[in-house]
Amino acid sequence: MLKYVAIGGSLAFAAAVQPGPLQAYLFSRVTAIGWRRTLPAALSPLLSDGPIALLALLVLGRLSPGVQSILRLAGGVLLLYLAWGAFQQWRRNDSQPSEQVEKTPNTLFEAALVNLLNPNPYLGWTLVLGPTVVSAWQEAPSSGVAVVVAFYATMVTTMAVLIFLFGSARLLGTRFQRVLMFVSVLILVGLGFYQLAMGAQYFDATL
Repeated sequence: MLKYVAIGGSLAFAAAVQPGPLQAYLFSRVTAIGWRRTLPAALSPLLSDGPIALLALLVLGRLSPGVQSILRLAGGVLLLYLAWGAFQQWRRNDSQPSEQVEKTPNTLFEAALVNLLNPNPYLGWTLVLGPTVVSAWQEAPSSGVAVVVAFYATMVTTMAVLIFLFGSARLLGTRFQRVLMFVSVLILVGLGFYQLAMGAQYFDATL
C-alpha cells in the first residue's frame, strides 16, 4: 500500500506545482484579496474532480487488460511530455503561472469551475491516475482508496502551501520557484518511466 500512497502523493505534487489555469487563479486571487481569503480555494479539486473521476473509473473498469495497458503507456508518454515542458520552463526561469484570468472568481465553487473547465484533470484521470487506481484496486480495494486519498490530501496541502507562499513574497523567490519546478521535473520523469514499465508488463507477459 505504501507504494501506492507514494505514487498518489507524487502525482499530486507534480500536478499542483505546474503552472496552469488553477494556479493562475490562485495567484490572481492572492494578489487581489490576500492569502487568507484565498485559502479555501485549495479545496476546489475535491469539488471539481468527482464527476471526472467517476466517469473515468466507470469506463476504465470495463476495459480489457490490454487496453488498460495501452492507456498506461499513453500516460507514461504524457508524463514525460509534461516533464519536458516543465524542464523547458525551468531553463527559461519561468515558473509563474502563465494563464491570465481577466475576471477572477471569488468563491470556492467558481474556483472548482475553473478546474472543471481545465483539460488537465481529464487527461490525468484517463491516462495516469485512473489506470493506477484500477490496478491498485485489483490488488486490494484498500490500495485503490490509498491512491485517491494520498493524491487529494497532497493536492490540497500543496495548493494551500502555494497560496501561502504566493502571499509571502519574501519566501517565494526565484530560487525557490526553480527548485520546486526542478523537483516536479524529476517526479514526472520517474513516474513517466514507471507508467511505461507497468504498461509494458502486460505485453511482455503475452509474448
